[in-house]
Amino acid sequence: MAGRNDGIIEDFRAHGGHVTTGFFVGKPLLLLTVSGARSGTRRTTPLIYTRDGDRYVIVASKGGAPENPAWYHNLLANPVVDVEVEDERFPARASVADPAERRRLYDQQIAVLPGFADYEQRTTRQIPVVLLERIG
Repeated sequence: MAGRNDGIIEDFRAHGGHVTTGFFVGKPLLLLTVSGARSGTRRTTPLIYTRDGDRYVIVASKGGAPENPAWYHNLLANPVVDVEVEDERFPARASVADPAERRRLYDQQIAVLPGFADYEQRTTRQIPVVLLERIG
């Protein structure tokens, strides 16, 4: 996955925040950079997003795998992250959506990419929804 992500990240940055080949073409994509919970190593992950007012919304689906993605565990430990969207980069604070708004936000993600509905069927875990709020 890391090798595939490297190509997506390079394409995104080379084209002003738009991907020109592969699965993510034409989809709302951001780059999330988090610090490792133990190592502190900064890692960047491309993710589909939606918006909820000024907040960016991402989903820790990992394709419906039984466990959450590493980036999710890392942002729980280090909630100040960097976000790149289109040609802008900014710091943000990550928080997990509360149960009252989680369903609405997850359904919003399904509307953008219907495959997210399948991810819920593949796992018994409740897939977390994460809110990113710009700092400053």
